[in-house]
Amino acid sequence: MRRLITGLVLSALCVSYAQAGVVEQQLDNGMKVIVKQDRRAPIAVSQVWYKVGSSYEFGGITGVSHVLEHMMFKGTKNHPPGEFSRIIAANGGDENAFTGRDYTAYFQTMASDRLEVSFELEADRMRNLLLLPEEFAKEVEVVKEERRMRTEDKPQSLTYERFLAGAYESSPNRNPVIGWMADLDSMQVEDLQVWYRKWYAPNNATLVVVGDVEPDKVIALAQRHFGPLKPEQVARPKPRMEPAQRGTKRFTVKVPAKQPYMVLGYKTPVVGKADEAWEPYALEMLAYVLDGGSSARLSNNLIRGSKLAVAADASYSAFSRLPGMLVMDAVPAPDTTVDVVEKALLKEVERFKTELVSEDEMERVRNQIIAAKVYEKDSVFYQAMLLGQLETVGLDWRLADDYVDHLKAVTAEQIRQVAQKYLVEDNLSVAVLEPLPLGDSLVKPVGKGIAHAH
Repeated sequence: MRRLITGLVLSALCVSYAQAGVVEQQLDNGMKVIVKQDRRAPIAVSQVWYKVGSSYEFGGITGVSHVLEHMMFKGTKNHPPGEFSRIIAANGGDENAFTGRDYTAYFQTMASDRLEVSFELEADRMRNLLLLPEEFAKEVEVVKEERRMRTEDKPQSLTYERFLAGAYESSPNRNPVIGWMADLDSMQVEDLQVWYRKWYAPNNATLVVVGDVEPDKVIALAQRHFGPLKPEQVARPKPRMEPAQRGTKRFTVKVPAKQPYMVLGYKTPVVGKADEAWEPYALEMLAYVLDGGSSARLSNNLIRGSKLAVAADASYSAFSRLPGMLVMDAVPAPDTTVDVVEKALLKEVERFKTELVSEDEMERVRNQIIAAKVYEKDSVFYQAMLLGQLETVGLDWRLADDYVDHLKAVTAEQIRQVAQKYLVEDNLSVAVLEPLPLGDSLVKPVGKGIAHAH
């Protein structure tokens, strides 16, 4: 699956903060610990977040963060390959991991009285991973097959990948999290060893625990297991900011497929990197108006109303280390062309610039957001995930409590302003999937690791 600190030792008595049941403390070696108490069930989720993901990678080693994630289960000096998962299962828990653009995270969900088992195992593999060549040789092939199944054999996924690669020029967001196949083909275990030693250190990690726990006991356990680990000199990654786009970009992707597909996106800011602090929240509200359930505009107007599309979606994330995009995609109805659907999507965008969103729509979206956040609190996993994500992308975890209030404060006029400012042709990129007959190869064979359509 799926504030940087130098190597200087910090003072032993760090300040703890408490807000909405959350306690934060930083260990002497720079590792941050965030604990949230939730006593509704006798379980706890433990997550270790590393500030490294695909947006930290550079040409030639794309996918290294994801391959390293796989290898983290392949043994240390104290626990041979497979033993990590076996111990967690024997203690009645489950575990997994995920890699994103800005982070790599590892998690276990267990009875809260077994938390120390999780800490002992995670602390061990934070610094003692073996990275055996024979295990790497097997696991990199697993990742290649994962890439074939999830991207190269799926026309829409392949189109979306090429869309990102073309829309971005210098931003590392242009690279797939799983990596380019050519880079996976040439990857060596030494690449992982360098990556692991550089980024997998306590002063580049955040431990998040949510569940039926006592915060002071969790921090004491963290100090016992993670505290002795030595920090690294973690250098801040070089800035790789996207230059201003100067005109609409268009791409055609020709692959065997049953139906056409299109995706378009506008370059947009994120929290902490916008001209005005409210702009990302206004963009988030705009995305909800477009695609926030069956009553949203894309469903009402493109799917059920005009029946131009059989599927249409919109997405935007306000929380990211680097600026991103507001993205819309659609699958045209059988008797409709991609051009017609694109015009319909752009028409929906233009409406935001000339018409204020009605108060009824604003209220519907606010209610949806509040309901979603209430339901999210039923899951200790997603409570922990939001805290970890915010902290790891360089924001404050306290935004988890303020997020809904920020969205509720957005006005219809602010939505119109961000549409007029950011949803413009000079920020637009469009990719279209042009289906080829299904008998053709999805990817032409050019060397080892290239797959064919089945």
